Formats: sequence, C-alpha cells, structure tokens
Amino acid sequence: MIPAGVPAKTLLVPQARSRLSPGVGGGPGTIAGCGRIGAAHRAGTAMRIQQIETESNLFLSPLAGYTNLPMRMTLRELGGLGWATTDLVNARSLIERNPTALKLVESCPGDRPLAIQLFGSNPDEMRDAAVMCQDMGAQAVDINMGCPVRKVTQIGGGSAMMTELSRTAGLVRRMVGAVTIPVTAKMRLGWDSENITAPDLARALEGAGVAAVFVHGRTRAQGFSGTVNLQGIRAVVEAVPAIPVIGNGDVTTPEAARSMLSETGCAGVSIGRGAFYDPWIFRRTEHLLRTGELLAEPAFAERIRVLRLHFARYCEFYGETRGPRLFRKVAPWYAKRFGPAKLFKQRILSIETRADFEAAVSEYQAWRSAFCDASGELLPKYRPAPLSPAFARGEAEAASPSRDSIPVPRGPVETW
Repeated sequence: MIPAGVPAKTLLVPQARSRLSPGVGGGPGTIAGCGRIGAAHRAGTAMRIQQIETESNLFLSPLAGYTNLPMRMTLRELGGLGWATTDLVNARSLIERNPTALKLVESCPGDRPLAIQLFGSNPDEMRDAAVMCQDMGAQAVDINMGCPVRKVTQIGGGSAMMTELSRTAGLVRRMVGAVTIPVTAKMRLGWDSENITAPDLARALEGAGVAAVFVHGRTRAQGFSGTVNLQGIRAVVEAVPAIPVIGNGDVTTPEAARSMLSETGCAGVSIGRGAFYDPWIFRRTEHLLRTGELLAEPAFAERIRVLRLHFARYCEFYGETRGPRLFRKVAPWYAKRFGPAKLFKQRILSIETRADFEAAVSEYQAWRSAFCDASGELLPKYRPAPLSPAFARGEAEAASPSRDSIPVPRGPVETW
C-alpha cells in the first residue's frame, strides 16, 4: 500500500523511476542509471539477515546529513558494499510526511538492500513508521539506539534507549510484530564506562525479535573520541550467538575491517567515516577478505572522476542551486587524500554553480602539479601518510585534537 500524500519520487518501490539523469560522460553510474551498476564480488563475504542476502558483509553506517542517495549510489557503483542505511529520520516526521524526512529516505531501484533508520521513543509512532517504511519498499527498518547527540537523546531516542532495557524491548517487539521485513538495531556499548549495557540490551532485543545488531565500540559519553573497544563488541557477539552482530567504529582501512572481524568474531563490519576518506574502501576491503590481497588506494585521476560524479548527483538530487552549496561540506573529505590541497579547500567552500565547481577543480589540478614529478605522481614528501584505525594507534594518539570527525550538520538536526 502506498501511503496517501507521499510524492511518487520518494517511494522505494522497484517500479519507481528516479528523476536523475545519466552520469558524467553519459555512462552508467548516476542515480538514474543505478539499475545498470554491476554486482560486487560475491564469493566469500556474502551473509544473510533473515530473508535478505547481501553480496558482502560490509555495511554503510548512517551519517546524518551525508549518507543520502547521491552518496549511497556513488559507493554502490564502486563495489563491495553489501547493505546501506539511510540517514536517521524522526519517526514522527516521517509519519507526518515532513518533506525533509521524505527526502532523507528517497531512493531508486538500484539502491538495494536498503534499511531506513528511525529514531524516536514513542512505541506507537515507531510502529507506525516501521509499517510506512515497509509500505514504501524498504528491505529493513533499523532503530537508532546509538546516536549521542543531545537533540536525539533528550526525547528518549538514540543512546537513551540503552538505559531502559525492558521499555526498549517492548517498543521493538511492537515494531517487529507490525512488519514482515527485518528490524535491526544500532547501539553503542552503553551510556558511559560505568553502564555497559550492550550485551544485556542485545539479549533483550533478540528476545523481542530483532534480526541483527550493529554495535559501535564506544559509549555514549565518548562520542567519537577515544578508542574503539573491540572486546566490548566481542562481548555483544558472545551474548547473542543466534543473530548477526555487525561491528562499527574507526574502520578506516581494509586491514582495520579484517582486524575487527577477527578480534571480535562479528559477522560483518559497518563503515562510516572511512567511506569519506576512501569511497573505494568497500571494494578494497571485500577484495582483501576474499583473496588476502590488499589493493592500492586509487590514483588521483580516479579520485577526481568520482568527486565529479558525486557532485553531479548532488546537483541532480538537490537542484542546481542547493546542490553545489551542500556539496561544500562533502568535497573537503576527498581532499584529505589529495596531498597538498590548500587551494582546493579554499575554492570549493565558495562554489555556487557547476561552473564554479569545475573552475575550482581545474585550478587546483594546475596548482597541484608543482608538487608532482614528471609522471604526475606526488613527490614522496607530499604524499599523505597511510591511514590507520584508532584502535591500532593507541589511546593517546586516538584522543589527539587533530583527529578528524564528522559533525552532525545543523540543518537536518533542527528539522527532525
């Protein structure tokens, strides 16, 4: 059933046609061409969550304001991604068909498997929103029990759900009973180091019918600082051996994903910030897990190609005025692996149009050549240092003020 009043372009049904056009150069890869995207490597890393079989055990973590349809389709095209989740969306806003909420869950036929992540604390609203997600064609519903942001926790959502296990389990049981698609939950280890509730909560959720659990290896009090506790994730794995547990936190390299899998025993790995440093991380990780071979990071020309494709999707998805402005917060993440990028970061923050974007990229490419050898490769002293996960660097380095994080953008939070 299609909910009354929902614009057709937001529906997640297989028959839906995206309004977005073919990609840069006319080839496949834009949102409109998503049905032509080739399958990721299948051998060795596939997994199942109830009736949903994924092509790999690698998941895209929801990042508020970032993991929209343009980003999801860009990552899917590059390969290796088995499952993606939308930005977290307020259950009440979705029921009320708030335009911002509907935009957050907009999808297209190639955006599969896809879970819609809900947050909220009202059992009736969460149940009704889950039914709406199913009616819209989502393959799964994910419940946010891990967001540490105050605007989420103060209404009893996000990490606050980890403090009242029986109430949370009751809410989940109502959602599970109302839909036939899998219901999953994303949590942290606990509210703080004195209240590590994730193993107990996972057991309660298993009893309520949850299909899988995603665990970020930090507490709510840590936010995104400090180190990920791999043993804390392992404790959750051991608490619920009958359902998949997917680990999350500081997976910024393929080796980090492999370490998390081996040290925690989790069934899969969910990657967030690492996909901004390296949009190819899913393909590279899947290849490592399947073959034992570590692929090199992509060359600068490939990074520019994908940057342009990502930008084009923003313009098509958000419009020619809003798209370039919103992309200002995305482009600098690509630049973190460009080497010297001062000019690019300065110019990209003022773009207003496609022409502005192309001018910024062209000027930067000419400027960057001064740091390269005759073949166009960065001179050794200008090459970015290899990425490493915080849980491999130690507490002191992980807590360094220079460590990058992705802040929750103001707009979506204030609209939720």
